[in-house]
Amino acid sequence: MAKKTAKTYHHGDLREALIKAGRAILEEDGVEALTLRACARKAGVSHAAPQHHFASISDLLAEIAATGFEDFVKALDRGAARSILPVEKLKAMGQSYVAFARERPAVYQLMFGVAAPLSSDRLLSAKAAAWEQLTAAVSAAAGPEDKEAKAMQVWATVHGFSMLVISQRLPPKIGLSQALKRVVDGLPLAIGA
Repeated sequence: MAKKTAKTYHHGDLREALIKAGRAILEEDGVEALTLRACARKAGVSHAAPQHHFASISDLLAEIAATGFEDFVKALDRGAARSILPVEKLKAMGQSYVAFARERPAVYQLMFGVAAPLSSDRLLSAKAAAWEQLTAAVSAAAGPEDKEAKAMQVWATVHGFSMLVISQRLPPKIGLSQALKRVVDGLPLAIGA
């Protein structure tokens, strides 16, 4: 008996094409413009085609957030790879965190539930991978004691700073590069590293 394979279209896997189209719409026009029909149009398929892969726009948004987390973990890994010492790796990850938020503010806000809480198996797995990445970096920099609490401190600091940056809420007299340096340089101190 022949093995059943996923149906592909002229541009490849339709599910991934719809996720890619959704990300593009989100980043260009915001979450308000993101509909299954708009994704279908951007992907070049019929307006009914997305329903074969996503029961609702929330399902598609959850998958877009999941791919955001997957890319986020890779970006933080690339940042950490620039350093050898665990404390320097943590600081580099903090810089990469803020850079990711600045480069993809709409996806970043979707990932962290600014629009609405989302859920899918892929999203839960991607979120867990990001958390494990952070706790491992914190544990390497400051030791395994209280690593979850220390990781939460690091996350709250960089996330809060990222939100201030992408919402343009930093005080006008504070330069971004100087503020970012102070924030990431303070991470080891905040966790006793």
